[in-house]
Amino acid sequence: MSHDLTSGDVALMGVPLDLHSSFLQGPAFAPGRIREALHSGAANLTAEDGTDLGATERFKDTGDLDVFEMMGQEPIDRIEAGAAARIETGARLLSLGGDHSVAFPLIKAHADRYEGLNILHIDSHPDLYDSQQIGPLGHGCPFARVMETGKINRLVQVGIRTMNAHQQDQADKFGVEVIDMRNWRPDLEISFDGPVYLSLDLDALDPAFAPGVSHHEPGGLSTREVIDLIHRFKGQLVGADIVELNPHRDPYGMTAMLAAKFVKEIGARLLSR
Repeated sequence: MSHDLTSGDVALMGVPLDLHSSFLQGPAFAPGRIREALHSGAANLTAEDGTDLGATERFKDTGDLDVFEMMGQEPIDRIEAGAAARIETGARLLSLGGDHSVAFPLIKAHADRYEGLNILHIDSHPDLYDSQQIGPLGHGCPFARVMETGKINRLVQVGIRTMNAHQQDQADKFGVEVIDMRNWRPDLEISFDGPVYLSLDLDALDPAFAPGVSHHEPGGLSTREVIDLIHRFKGQLVGADIVELNPHRDPYGMTAMLAAKFVKEIGARLLSR
């Protein structure tokens, strides 16, 4: 199950799950759409720092995880096992959701490997609900589940603009550091000591830049701001996910191409170690 991964590689893995979406289905189709955009003849595989993902053997696409492979096994458990199998090789994992519920098992697998793991969470929503109508594994709950493990050093959230009273209580309870859009400045310095996992929900961006998401939240980040944040935050990036692309709402594949851009920039940073 190693997919010929070795230490120093970056593994791309699709996680086609939208079972825990509260509003619309569609993100399960996202990994394929992102790959189509990534390999489109309209662009190339070179990141802004000059790293060409297509010219290195260290960037390896390990395909989509079959989240329903084992009957009776919760897909969340299957995702954790698939992530763990890849990162135990020493490779770094870049996952394509799927809805944001997939972040819980992905981060849990990383926290088991990297002691003192920090999280940089870019999103319009804090995703700290204790539970939703669809249950405690809903896509609005992953960071409550993550923080309950007690294995996370710091959780820093950027782009938040939907914080309600319950989630504020949860943020206070878990000691979450929230940089909401009212207080966001492009020159803010974000720094971590130790390993960092990046979880990027595409609805962190203003709908003008990312219309192909299930939840449109006006007043968000620009494409340039997110790219600069990926480039500039200080810390050792060890894993990442890009989630919540909904191809059903993506005119002309605009948001899929945006996600592919983030794959290149995050992939390049993961390769740089």
